[in-house]
Amino acid sequence: MDRYAWRAKVKPGMLEEYVRRHNAIWPEMTQMLNDAGVHNYTIWNVGDELFGYYECEDLERACRVQAESEVNARWDAYMKDVMVMERDPETGAQPQLKQVFFHQ
Repeated sequence: MDRYAWRAKVKPGMLEEYVRRHNAIWPEMTQMLNDAGVHNYTIWNVGDELFGYYECEDLERACRVQAESEVNARWDAYMKDVMVMERDPETGAQPQLKQVFFHQ
């Protein structure tokens, strides 16, 4: 199982709205994540910092499906006013955090 982690920031004063939007996530967005093989997707925050984590069978495929998804593009546009996320110019995805420790 591959693991993927990302980080981003919530814009000042927008955490409540960020949480509200995720509590009402679109069914087609969760379907796209399922189609991409994304499981155990979790997002945490501390202050204005966000940390996201998910697991998938094939990280390259999961990233490709998300990058090519129209619904993912709409979600990114929808979230643009509440958060700031860096993008890797090569992949178009969030820069992947490098794992430095794992205990099972």
